[in-house]
Amino acid sequence: MFFVFKAALSGVLIAVVSAVARRYPGFGALIASLPLVSILGMLWLWQETQDPTRMEIHVGATFWYIIPSLPMFLLIPLMMRHGIYFYWALALGCGVTIFLYGLTARYIGMR
Repeated sequence: MFFVFKAALSGVLIAVVSAVARRYPGFGALIASLPLVSILGMLWLWQETQDPTRMEIHVGATFWYIIPSLPMFLLIPLMMRHGIYFYWALALGCGVTIFLYGLTARYIGMR
């Protein structure tokens, strides 16, 4: 039952961002940029494990995985400004992010 609650709440957050962004793109972006998923992930992890070591590893790794995701948010609008279709820009942005995630995982080590 807890899994269903977590999934429902997470889905509601995504739906809210989408709905707000349709009317106010900048405000929708602000909501999307909030670390809500990270905070919820920390809350769910703590609720299920109450393991300080696991939490420390999780939060530290989350910080390092944010960094390789940032270029995607610059690349997609840049590519679209140069006439690249959204889905191609998204795919290329995700590809770059996956590559950078791989480098990050190798550097910080997956635990």
